[in-house]
Amino acid sequence: MTAFLRLGAPGAERPVLLADGRHYDLAPVTRDIDGAFLAGRGVDRARALLAEGRLEELRGAADLRVGPPVARPAAVLCIGQNYAAHAAESGSPPPERPILFFKHPGSIVGPYDAIERPADAETLDWEVELGVVIGEAAWHVDEADALAHVAGYLVGNDVSERTWQRSESGGQWSKGKTAPTFCPLGPWLVPADEVDPTGLRIWSRVSGEPRQDSSTGDLVFPVAALIADLSRYVRLEPGDVLLTGTPEGVAMSGRFPYLRDGDVVEVGVDGLGAQRSVVAPV
Repeated sequence: MTAFLRLGAPGAERPVLLADGRHYDLAPVTRDIDGAFLAGRGVDRARALLAEGRLEELRGAADLRVGPPVARPAAVLCIGQNYAAHAAESGSPPPERPILFFKHPGSIVGPYDAIERPADAETLDWEVELGVVIGEAAWHVDEADALAHVAGYLVGNDVSERTWQRSESGGQWSKGKTAPTFCPLGPWLVPADEVDPTGLRIWSRVSGEPRQDSSTGDLVFPVAALIADLSRYVRLEPGDVLLTGTPEGVAMSGRFPYLRDGDVVEVGVDGLGAQRSVVAPV
């Protein structure tokens, strides 16, 4: 497996290719892992350079912070209630069409960064999700062609403040989902041709206790259907991130307590890695 990641302090991350447990420096090849890199077939170019032995290992990579694997996308598009069991625990039937909302790009952080809890956030929740990164612009694409527009896949956590999402904001979901640090991404971006998104185990834990355990095979609308539907309304651009929904097992179900300071949130998707974030007060 090969994967792409960004290492370094916030705002100063450098692009890296991970292969066979070794970190290869992509800084001489590209400024960053961003929309321009993905649209320019950067994934294939980097893997070709690796195969030719033209990439150098990055010294001290293990000591560097892991940032989000894609540099600040223009859009983070999210799908609500896309697992039937999660829709049920939310008190709703499965949707007949994909439910779209957005997270602000400023909510993105790395996979091991803290989740910062605002002082008035008393109903903070976790949502593990399969993330899709667009590699080629998609506008009015057919479902049969949709996956050709995907650069790769990653792990996302759609952190949500439920009171802001549902009642206090008048039911405007994005208000509860877009505060700083409410979108941990990564650790890696795994190229699309190395992933079958249709049957991946997806899970979460809070302070070591299991919360969610499902499969992307249970998505109401799979990845190709989502891209085809969304591309009727939004021109999806290279580097955009699509979070595909979360399975049952969130705090909003009433089965578990909401997050508190000091809680450790772990989320993962098999083959794409796992995150570990500590909840901390702002």
